[in-house]
Amino acid sequence: MLISSVPGLMIAGTGGDCGKTLISLSLAAYFRSIKFAVAAFKKGPDYIDAAWLSWAAGSTARNLDTYMVDKEIVRQRFFYIIQGADLALIEGNRGLYDGLDKAGTHSSAELAKLLGIPVILVVNAEKVTRTTAAVVLGCMKMDAEVNITGVIFNKVAGGRHEEILRKSLESVCGIPAIGFIPILKEEFLPGRHLGLVTPYEHPDKEKLADALPKIAEKYLDINLLKEISRRSKRGEFFEPYQPITNKPREVRICVFSDSAFSFYYPENLEAMENAGAEIIQVSSLTAEKLPECEGLYIGGGFPETHLQALSRNRSLLISVKEAAEWGMPIYAECGGLMYLCQSMQWGEEEFPLAGVFPVRLQMEKKPQGHGYMEVEADCDTPYFPKGSIIRGHEFHYSRMIEGTDKVDTIFRVKRGSGSFSGRDGLIYKNTVGCYLHIHALGAQMWAENFVAAGKKFKTVNRKRFKLVLSGEGA
Repeated sequence: MLISSVPGLMIAGTGGDCGKTLISLSLAAYFRSIKFAVAAFKKGPDYIDAAWLSWAAGSTARNLDTYMVDKEIVRQRFFYIIQGADLALIEGNRGLYDGLDKAGTHSSAELAKLLGIPVILVVNAEKVTRTTAAVVLGCMKMDAEVNITGVIFNKVAGGRHEEILRKSLESVCGIPAIGFIPILKEEFLPGRHLGLVTPYEHPDKEKLADALPKIAEKYLDINLLKEISRRSKRGEFFEPYQPITNKPREVRICVFSDSAFSFYYPENLEAMENAGAEIIQVSSLTAEKLPECEGLYIGGGFPETHLQALSRNRSLLISVKEAAEWGMPIYAECGGLMYLCQSMQWGEEEFPLAGVFPVRLQMEKKPQGHGYMEVEADCDTPYFPKGSIIRGHEFHYSRMIEGTDKVDTIFRVKRGSGSFSGRDGLIYKNTVGCYLHIHALGAQMWAENFVAAGKKFKTVNRKRFKLVLSGEGA
């Protein structure tokens, strides 16, 4: 049995764009600067915020999501990961009670209750004063089991504004104001169509690294936050969910890892390693061909903002297509699916891509799929047996405009948009590409099956495989 008494905080909000991310990053950077070991987490399916939390905390941030992963596994993994940390810091998503349905299922509030974590509520105070107290009171009354212990006000106009906010909160809600963030002149975290830019592409991370801890130190009551964090309930559980394996690394799986493709849950890569894979990072922008490997995993990211560079790297596109032709296991999610298609049109220009799937894509101005997904595998594949129900999420602006009648699919979409006509998971030989993003702890057969397919490919196609890599198999 493990017992955890690690202090913890959830930085939640009254809605999106209220300042949760800036405050969470500021706290992670500040505590890191004073030599605290911060175990950082992002609630929900979000790669970009988690990547920023990893950067700010100096350690791998994890996602906590009870839709994609069984809540007991989420709880056990959380308490396992925070062992030895000085602080567990969770950034919520959207509004505190916003979840899958009208009951708020899978919300930040439900996660806070599951983990016994006190909540600090971030409130956007721009052009509002005493009404903020009514909003906070409503959040406190909504569910008395959610331990809302303080408020951080964002976009505060000045001293008089601050004083009214403080007195209103204390008199109406009986909880303290933890801090007041002014309207900052500088945009520290620029955004784009899918949210924030990634750490790969921020124009001045050194300046940001210097500014973030100063924001927390100057505007937040750090001592009070430390005291509140110690109110976390002790977590007790048996058999922590931590797969341990001594399997030899029998196959090499390449992973595209660069500014175009960076959306990977750490658990997905770890699950493949636990199943016996060696992970080889490859740049889709600069590598001339695939290195010696028995599998390829292409996650999501921003291929659309790198289309020119990706399309110009014809030698790698050809190498990937040849690997698919020889039956190498390839699994691609969202941006990875886009890479494997025939071409992508954005505006007036069309960019040729790998052509594993004879499908043309087009980027749109509005999301074509956004939110949680649930699919059913209605045929056997190397990765999911027939009848498997898989939960995940999607967020894409691209849509398929031509060639969908020429491809086979493996998933019937039960929730979400998918690729087209209620279908997702394009398949060609051992290559699967889908808009669905999965989490390995919720789709536990995926990594084992992926590695097993790699082992089979290595055994059956060793000679052909070497021809492909040498460039003689074209």
